[in-house]
Amino acid sequence: MAEIARLFPEDPFDAAREQAAREHMRIVEALLFAASEPMHEDELSRRLPAGADVADALERLRRDYAPRGVHLAHVGKKWSFRTAEDLGWILSREQSEQKKLSRAALETLSIIAYHQPATRAEIEDIRGVAISKGTIDVLLETGWIRLRGRRKAPGRPITYGTTEAFLWHFGLEAIGDLPGLEDLKGAGLFDGRLPAGFGVPQPRDDAALTEDEEPLEPGDLSLDFSPLDADESEAPPNPEDAE
Repeated sequence: MAEIARLFPEDPFDAAREQAAREHMRIVEALLFAASEPMHEDELSRRLPAGADVADALERLRRDYAPRGVHLAHVGKKWSFRTAEDLGWILSREQSEQKKLSRAALETLSIIAYHQPATRAEIEDIRGVAISKGTIDVLLETGWIRLRGRRKAPGRPITYGTTEAFLWHFGLEAIGDLPGLEDLKGAGLFDGRLPAGFGVPQPRDDAALTEDEEPLEPGDLSLDFSPLDADESEAPPNPEDAE
């Protein structure tokens, strides 16, 4: 082996390139460690020396941290260090317990995630029961859903969709990582025979408005529903919303 190494000495150019790549990885590591929130690849690239390969640095760092207690995770093109999933239960002992969402809120969140963009009337149609204004308010306060736009329909109801915070909280890299029908069956969440044609939609959370959506109006981006939106008027309190 030593004889082979003597006959084929290491290329100084390759060694210098590898050293530079490792240095770029260290810079990315330092930036992500000091960041208070996930960083976009473009921002990381701007902080690296000219010509540096940010994708290579991130992949090297991801592999380096894979067996550790902290992993490198990303949602879209934003990256952050997170506790390894199998160790989350240890840290949960030190965290204050979050207020639990009601069943109505969890069902509403699930419907929005899979059927977005969705209006309140569409959510109620899927659930089969009315939802109170408070349910939507609670979900908006968590930061997991957002007001997207207004449906091009009578009353121009507000449409809702999930946020990046939703993906981070539930450990998803993209909305398409939500479990499909076969995954849900495998988890035992469906018992017995399903209705003919039953399926789970392929969720999308594109930032751009769809063809049947219009931009929000001034004042829409608040927790209070717009008085101009007849479809979003407050429904009678629902017992399911009680904690």
